[in-house]
Amino acid sequence: MVKKSKQNWELKWDNLLKYINDKFGDEKYLGLQAVLYLIGVNELGQGLKEFSKEDKLNLIHIAICKLLSEHGYYDFDFIDEEGWPHWKTNNDIPKLSPEKQDLLIKKSAVKYFSESGVEF
Repeated sequence: MVKKSKQNWELKWDNLLKYINDKFGDEKYLGLQAVLYLIGVNELGQGLKEFSKEDKLNLIHIAICKLLSEHGYYDFDFIDEEGWPHWKTNNDIPKLSPEKQDLLIKKSAVKYFSESGVEF
């Protein structure tokens, strides 16, 4: 069986993970969840600080909504009194399988960091 070479976005994803691990990692490997956390912190706009476990989950949710909003899966709704963005699910488009959602999130994360001027 011939091993298929990685696509361009996959190489960029690997480079992004290497960058995240070099910049923020210690002994523990940082993967998709860490990438989403950093996007969520950036989107929240309150800087790095101590977040509760619930807040960390909300930051990951913010990131997913932001990334998938670029493809029409979420629409920005409002920012609450504490500065947290809220999103609405767009039910007019077909749902993604978990595999396709994961792929779309990774591709969108690469684009997000690239467009933010991060060189990885």
